[in-house]
Formats: sequence, C-alpha cells, structure tokens
Amino acid sequence: MNATELKAKTPDQLRDQLVALKKEAFNLRFQQATGQLENTARMRAVRRDVARIMTVLNQKAAEAAIAN
Repeated sequence: MNATELKAKTPDQLRDQLVALKKEAFNLRFQQATGQLENTARMRAVRRDVARIMTVLNQKAAEAAIAN
C-alpha cells in the first residue's frame, strides 16, 4: 500500500482500514509472544501501514480545516 492509493480513499475508508490493521498488529504480537509468528517482517509492514494511514488522515483533516 502506498500513499497515493490512500489519498484516493475517503476518511471513513481509511479509518476502517486502520482498525483492521490494528487488529492484525494485535494478533501478530500474540503470535510472536507464543512463538507462532513465522513472518516477522509483517509486523514492521503493518506498523508502517498504520503510520501511513494516520499521516494521510491528518493531512486530510488539515486540508478540511483550511477549507473551512
């Protein structure tokens, strides 16, 4: 997922995707704690995707504040 794909989405879609990624991160943490995690790189990717979504949401909020 890249920033251009995220900028095309609505804030509601971004929030839904953020919730799904946070659930995935939670599950990955449990898998790591129990020794069941196979793809450790996925944790990093999920964290970065969460950060990207948060950044785009903040940018959209700033644009909306300026427009009003």
